[in-house]
Amino acid sequence: MKPALKVLKPGLLTTVQDLGRIGFQHTGMVVAGAMDAFSLQVANCLVGNRRGEAGLEMTVIGPELKALDDIVVALCGADLGPTVDGVPAPLWKSFVLERGSVLRFRGALSGMRAYLAVAGGICGENVMGSKSTYVRAKIGGIKGRPLRRGDVLERGEGGAASRRIGRSLSADWIPGWNRKEEVRVILGPQEEAFTPKGIRTFLGSEYQVTAQSDRMGIRLRGPEIEHRESADILSDAVSMGAVQVPADGQPIVLMADRQTTGGYAKIAAVISVDLPKLAQLPPGGHVSFREVGIEEAQELAVRQERFLHKLETAGRSG
Repeated sequence: MKPALKVLKPGLLTTVQDLGRIGFQHTGMVVAGAMDAFSLQVANCLVGNRRGEAGLEMTVIGPELKALDDIVVALCGADLGPTVDGVPAPLWKSFVLERGSVLRFRGALSGMRAYLAVAGGICGENVMGSKSTYVRAKIGGIKGRPLRRGDVLERGEGGAASRRIGRSLSADWIPGWNRKEEVRVILGPQEEAFTPKGIRTFLGSEYQVTAQSDRMGIRLRGPEIEHRESADILSDAVSMGAVQVPADGQPIVLMADRQTTGGYAKIAAVISVDLPKLAQLPPGGHVSFREVGIEEAQELAVRQERFLHKLETAGRSG
């Protein structure tokens, strides 16, 4: 491990995240991990890391970080207006952050969450196979909390850095973050808990992201979704992207820090490739939902997985 970055300012909410604690929900352990897993994986690939390596998730107001060594980094996800010593820094491309230089962010220009990957990965407390920070339980990352002024972040061995400089993502794969998004869903698993009118309302309406949204869930406000009877069900497992509808008829899309089980009927699940759209929607943004079939969702997921696998292989082979 080598010192890589010193935190001069922590930003609004900056945490160490990887792809989460997979395989422990049955024990009650929250998955956590990156809200926008695609952007984190791409950033890691661009600097030659494994896709699931830990990086920094930065929310709306980015941190101020001083390089303690020459390090290869990549910034992906939201455009938070990054600069290095006052000069605009690239997005979706690897570059050298030279020792003594300072990475700053001017504020969110598009999207909500940016990801910083460092060649060698960001070191942190490993709990159940993941370095992801879960603040409510105070585990993972840096003492289970967001970054603070004065923290020193260490990195693993980065290998031959010169081969990893200047790698960029094809423009065809760079997402554009909008304040109004259409998100594809698969109906269910409690579709029968809603009236036909309720389902039409859900699929035919536009909902606004509220300020109460966080890493646990995206809370939406809009036309009330009608239940047949009660909103309550016997608690069962929930997945990232599950759309719960409590008794008030206002949908909540469960995200990275979601609880492991839930007792509200779920009208739909957001398909995996569209989850970043929700992760990047700011409060006040709008979202609508469109039904697709399982086969289409699977085809899109396989296409993305093949692309990320190819990008990772190319990055690690030099």
